[in-house]
Amino acid sequence: MRPVPTCILSSSEAPQAVHGHAVDAYVQIGSLSKTLTGTALAQLAAMGVLQLDAPLEQFLPVPRGTGITLRHLAQHTSGLPRLPPHVKRRDPYSAFDDAALHAVLQGLDALTTAAPGHTEEYSNLGYAVLGAALTSAAGMSYQDLLDHYVLAPLGITEVTSTPPPDRRLYSRGLFGRPRRPWTMTGAILPAGGLWATPRAAADLVAALLVDRKLGEPAMSWQRAGTVLWHNGATGDASVFAGAVPDGRWVLVHRLTRQADRTDELGIELLQQATPGPHRRPSPS
Repeated sequence: MRPVPTCILSSSEAPQAVHGHAVDAYVQIGSLSKTLTGTALAQLAAMGVLQLDAPLEQFLPVPRGTGITLRHLAQHTSGLPRLPPHVKRRDPYSAFDDAALHAVLQGLDALTTAAPGHTEEYSNLGYAVLGAALTSAAGMSYQDLLDHYVLAPLGITEVTSTPPPDRRLYSRGLFGRPRRPWTMTGAILPAGGLWATPRAAADLVAALLVDRKLGEPAMSWQRAGTVLWHNGATGDASVFAGAVPDGRWVLVHRLTRQADRTDELGIELLQQATPGPHRRPSPS
């Protein structure tokens, strides 16, 4: 079996990058993007730009009376399904552009499967809608929103929707050819389309979950007891990030769609970690 390119950063060990991975190459981080969207929401609320319980129709052209709020979207309790309509198998979100999102918004009441606020169902569609609402409220693009409210305050630059082509790291096929990544630059971007270097992703974990430089962690982080965590997966990449209150944290990225094993490895390493300073690798 071919070795899986793997990158590991944690509170207690020096960064590791094996089998062709690299701490300073851009990789897809999938649904870990949601934690940045949620952090942007929290920052906008803290600055009075919007209210967490504001109805969705205040920001987007959706049918009145859905009862869906920004908080519902962030907490996966909006009643929206996991995926947008008409996703494809090979490149699921390639057709989910702004026009497709607009059509979804106009018929949003017909897509809900439960009343908002009652049932938790993890929803990529919900975060796509949330991202659209935030850009409407802030009057700027999603990337500008992240740069202004999240990344610049933390001094982090290597997180983007459009990384330099010569710094992107791809999974490779049977004969060593780079695999084509999923198209995530359309409306799905706030739910899972960001690229980051593992170095920058680790900086985010330490800054948001340990040092708490932007306040309490956003509601987009998943919670299991005292552990705050999130994972992410695209066609050929998977990531796990987590931290506990005593200062232990870990970031694992693997160039494989075997997300379950990435999660297992991340949990194992988090349990084995010890609290310590954020070991940030020097830029190459």
